[in-house]
Amino acid sequence: MPDVQTVRGPVPAERLGPTLTHEHLVVSSTEFARDYPDRAWPGGRDAALATVVARLREVHDRGIRTIVDCTALHHGRDTAFVVEANAAVPDLNVVVSTGIYTDDYLPFYIKHRPKRPGVVDVLTELFVTDLVEGIGHTGVRAQNIKVMTDTAGVTANNERILRAAAQAAMETGAPITTHTHAPARNGLAQQAIFAQEGLDLAGVVIGHSGDSTDLDYLRALMDAGSVIASDRFGLNGAGRATEEQRIATIARLCGEGYGDRIVLSHDCLMACDWLDSFDAYPATWVPTHVSDVVLPALREAGVDEKDLKQMMVTTPARLLARNSGAR
Repeated sequence: MPDVQTVRGPVPAERLGPTLTHEHLVVSSTEFARDYPDRAWPGGRDAALATVVARLREVHDRGIRTIVDCTALHHGRDTAFVVEANAAVPDLNVVVSTGIYTDDYLPFYIKHRPKRPGVVDVLTELFVTDLVEGIGHTGVRAQNIKVMTDTAGVTANNERILRAAAQAAMETGAPITTHTHAPARNGLAQQAIFAQEGLDLAGVVIGHSGDSTDLDYLRALMDAGSVIASDRFGLNGAGRATEEQRIATIARLCGEGYGDRIVLSHDCLMACDWLDSFDAYPATWVPTHVSDVVLPALREAGVDEKDLKQMMVTTPARLLARNSGAR
């Protein structure tokens, strides 16, 4: 298998080991961090960094060897921070993402450069640059593309982003990870747009699918070729499936032979300036929950070790190894 680009450089895909496919090391509002650091980092940037490093060490202690950071443009991506955090836990691989996170709004730089017939979209250019050359001045190459649709469905701006992501994925081989509002089944609309662009859906992870217990919907996503992510373990409520329902759904789908098309994670925000306090979130929403609770629960539910390895090791490696990094 080819190498996978990580924060610390290329790593052979077969050495990625157990992988969390959707996490966020840091979500930082760039202009606030620059102009109002006391608000962006209320406890200080060093304290935030120490918190993230501690989380990464806990994850590593559980046997996780790779994390995919799905923080994209307009989501608070801070690649320099991630580099610092990873340097303190060098035995953990961190894969970073390009893409853009918005349910409709586009920054003016992009809005005023609309897609024109026969001209490569500036969004595609940005994504490819991150994948092939690296992000900003960090020299770190992305290995994943993150995009989204939410409760509003596929707006005109979202459609443009999805098509740009598909074009970048076809040019580089990079996988795509999506954010969805699973109760609205909008992963199907994402797949339809990707397919129209000619993208191989086997390289697409339909994110937050674990929020749904709609087996027909989940099967349809996988039957079309995509991987589904049960990637919000520890974050329940607000109309999302309960943990028991998530476990039962995965066990049922593995029993039907879909174990090779499922990945697991938390979507955990390890450091974030969106809220003054995370007290409103459940104490279970930590990046060790899959290791400590979910995997034992899946075993108890009858999921065999072959499927667990497939979900945690084999499928993540297969997805990440798709990116050749060549134009």
